Amino acid sequence: MFNLMKTAILMAAITALFMAVGAFLGGQAGMMLALLVALGMNVFSYWFSDQMVLKMYDAQEVDETSAPHFYRMVRELAQRAELPMPRVYIINEAAPNAFATGRNPEHAAVAATTGILEVLSERELRGVMAHELAHVKHRDILISTISATMAGAISMLANFAVFFGGRDEEGKPVNPIAGLLVMLLAPLAASLIQMAISRAREFEADRGGAEICGDPRALASALDKIHRYALGIPFDTTERHPETAQMMILNPLSAEGLKGLFSTHPATEERIARLLALAQRR
Repeated sequence: MFNLMKTAILMAAITALFMAVGAFLGGQAGMMLALLVALGMNVFSYWFSDQMVLKMYDAQEVDETSAPHFYRMVRELAQRAELPMPRVYIINEAAPNAFATGRNPEHAAVAATTGILEVLSERELRGVMAHELAHVKHRDILISTISATMAGAISMLANFAVFFGGRDEEGKPVNPIAGLLVMLLAPLAASLIQMAISRAREFEADRGGAEICGDPRALASALDKIHRYALGIPFDTTERHPETAQMMILNPLSAEGLKGLFSTHPATEERIARLLALAQRR
């Protein structure tokens, strides 16, 4: 419940930031133009991102014949989650990781690397795939698309101001110093909010995945093992396409400390601690 409330507050914050920046730098007309352009870009991404990312990773679709054990595991978890059966893919990558994609539960897909299939036990793998199905159930692709639309529109407004100068509602130039601060700080603030939304959704997917598989300790163990293995195994496709790192159960490119503010995923240690605390309450 806390993460749901946090997501709602952060979504309201990024919307309010967009409206404030739009009114300050471009007036209502500039605000609407930036929103429409960003919305158009992200609607395309929302509808076609699953096809693009699966092709990008050269993911191979499998079924009960080609990968019977893994496919049946996903089907059983989907039934437990009361979800339609997603398409199931395997990616030929040594780095252990997995992700979910698709615009809604009826058009969802889950993918796992060959590395994660090799290093995790069956119990741990169930926890990981339950986490990915929780993303599908919570419609996190939609949430991330909306937050990306707002963040993109804010950055676009700032770019407009760089080239054309800020204008208020009456078309008068804004205070140049104030306008410069807004141009520099607004995109930064939008990125921070967007990343915070992503981290909140990861916590919620951990909780939801633990409920689906009924074993929080399994997911905690999987996260610990993936984190340790991933440190020494580069995920080549993700390094070539860092924009896709946010989809993974554990971001191969994530940072610690202050840089963690810009990470799409919470610290692995905190995720594990929350899962173990959830297990103790069961």
